[in-house]
Amino acid sequence: MVKNLQDTITLHNGIKMPYVGLGVYKMEDRQEAVHAIHHAIDYGYRSIDTAHIYQNERVVGEAIKDSRVARADLFLTTKVWNYDQGYDSTLKAFEASLKGLNMDYIDLYLIHWPVKPKYLDTWRALERLYDEKLVRAIGVSNFQIHHLEDLAAHSNEKPVINQIECHPRLTQEKLREYCNEHSIAVEAWSPIAKGRLLEEPTLNHIASKHGKTSVQIILRWHLQNGTVIIPKSVREERIKENADLFDFELSLSEMNDISALNLNERIGADPDNFDF
Repeated sequence: MVKNLQDTITLHNGIKMPYVGLGVYKMEDRQEAVHAIHHAIDYGYRSIDTAHIYQNERVVGEAIKDSRVARADLFLTTKVWNYDQGYDSTLKAFEASLKGLNMDYIDLYLIHWPVKPKYLDTWRALERLYDEKLVRAIGVSNFQIHHLEDLAAHSNEKPVINQIECHPRLTQEKLREYCNEHSIAVEAWSPIAKGRLLEEPTLNHIASKHGKTSVQIILRWHLQNGTVIIPKSVREERIKENADLFDFELSLSEMNDISALNLNERIGADPDNFDF
């Protein structure tokens, strides 16, 4: 059971990753992003998730450098975007990300989307970066079971993690079960469905019983499912609220009630049908 903000999951290659991190998607204003990252780190967050396509890697790197926490105590994730996929272009994209972040290494490097037919060559590039110790761990994002099976059949390393859209309206139970069976950690992007469930009666009822918000109930549900979460906010009070998850526990009945809200309803694109 996750007990505090610094608790970690041990990925299958032995690397420890915090269960709770700060997502920085669409944090495009430099001052706003720096303040958010500093608030998060000061409050106790130790994981930051960015991507090349977010266009804020440089700001993330500056904020980390200016924080009062050593780089070795932070866990940094970034991702290779779709138009950079392929073996040589991925290696070049990684160099650009590393330069933008002004780092010597990345903790976790992900394939952002399973671009056909490029993702196998992209993965070979990630394996090389891992072998050269420029990244501590490699993984994927938005991969379905058939993508993971294809990757397993044509690679030397398996992903340590699969970052997927996951929330009570899209519980992804079969995909999460597959990942668990193959020692691939699951990480949820858009873990609160972009705030679309704030007024959901079941969540509000459970929240009232625990003296929490519906957002905190959703995030706690993720953690008790063993899912890594990266809620995004630029507001100091919300950053603190998103981490105030460790003084209560959902019952099995409450967990089941939340899971029963599933409608297989996506907010983002379908990984089998995207055009970006």
